[in-house]
Amino acid sequence: MTPEGYARSALDMARVMRMVDKDLELVACGSSGRFMPTFGEWERIVLEHTWDVVDFISAHAYYEEENGDLASFLASATDMDRFIDGVVATADAVGARKHSDKKIAISFDEWNVWYLNRPTNPMPTGDDWPVAPRLLEDVYTLADAVVVGDLLITLLRHADRVQAASLAQVVNVIGPIMTEPGGRAWRQTTFHPFALTARHAGSVVLRTEVDYPTYTTAKHGEAALVSAVATWDEGREVTIFAVNRDTSSPQELRVDLASLGAIASVEATTLTGDDPYAVNTADAPDTVAPRPGTARADGGAVVAELPALSWTMVRVTLA
Repeated sequence: MTPEGYARSALDMARVMRMVDKDLELVACGSSGRFMPTFGEWERIVLEHTWDVVDFISAHAYYEEENGDLASFLASATDMDRFIDGVVATADAVGARKHSDKKIAISFDEWNVWYLNRPTNPMPTGDDWPVAPRLLEDVYTLADAVVVGDLLITLLRHADRVQAASLAQVVNVIGPIMTEPGGRAWRQTTFHPFALTARHAGSVVLRTEVDYPTYTTAKHGEAALVSAVATWDEGREVTIFAVNRDTSSPQELRVDLASLGAIASVEATTLTGDDPYAVNTADAPDTVAPRPGTARADGGAVVAELPALSWTMVRVTLA
């Protein structure tokens, strides 16, 4: 559909749906990546037409390592960051043109690492259509897990506007959980940053400014060696999530928390390893798994070691 054609249909449907339930929150369809030729212009036209009846604009993004370019792959979150900034800027520009104080949120309703260019399981043909055929069962590596953790950091950093986000998918099909038909189940590498972030991220995302050297990537340009975000909750706990994109050297993470009060305890968990392409299998489900990390209090700051190619969570209890 053209953006105008879609927008007219979406507007009509939204009006009818709100006649049935005025409290519905509605999502207009956005772009599947900032690489699309229509990106930006699609969002502008759709929101110009549907501004008064929608609450969200959607975004989709999938990332994969291409042609052995690990450095670019590890910087995938910089692309997601620019994608979100572009959608926000476009939505706010439409709002300014309409003299509206309304803020359109983003529903990042598909995101993951997905090897679209990798040969996949053969599709059933003819009359042979089994129940739950094994399709798109990517086997994820340590590097994939670090990228997933980094994408979560970016989503949290934009929590003021990204108010819904859905990992696609959950089990078997590009999923963090794998199963055998009628048999075993195990956690893929990507399970760990997703599960730990979901469990420990606080209810308030703190504005986090990261100051690290950059490195040059072929696909995404300049990217910082470290990305990080901090969250806080009413239980007096700060949780810091950080990724070291450097594949050869550790980095020191120093976070100033003096304004939040005295530090009572610090605990770190790290996902790392010597082989970027290590995977978990049914026979070896814990090849890539979280382990205790290194972190300490230093006055009003927290200092943690981020191993090369790693995702790290630091939990800080305040006195």
